[in-house]
Amino acid sequence: MIGDDYAHPKTRLPGSGGACEIAINARNVFVIMRQSKRSFVDRIDFRTSPGNLGGPDGARIRREGGWNGRGPSVVVTDLGIFHFDDATGEMRLDSLHPGATLEQVRDAMGWEPRVADLLATTPAPTLEELRLIRNELDPQGIYTK
Repeated sequence: MIGDDYAHPKTRLPGSGGACEIAINARNVFVIMRQSKRSFVDRIDFRTSPGNLGGPDGARIRREGGWNGRGPSVVVTDLGIFHFDDATGEMRLDSLHPGATLEQVRDAMGWEPRVADLLATTPAPTLEELRLIRNELDPQGIYTK
């Protein structure tokens, strides 16, 4: 839905655009998004995809549902990199991008994030990674502007 009021949206879209099928069947899902309280909410009204079902029951739930995928394995934002705890499935901040602070991450989330014991700094991209991004993946600069 598009708009501020779920009950009276400006536009209501049909379905999740295949997001659920990708989430339940893809072996690796990498989420890349801007981080804000609007995108990292404390509670949701509707879930289109099961997400990361970590913890002791995650594999069983997926198997019983006939799902081949594993859900998201990493979330990369403009502030840092999150992975999922193997025991609980909880998202954990593992790395801050240069210039970002833990306070900025907390301010851009609707809940208190779990933070790695050894919070790393995201390394700068290599020259080869920059070449791939600039020349092969996004030569028009649509995503990297």
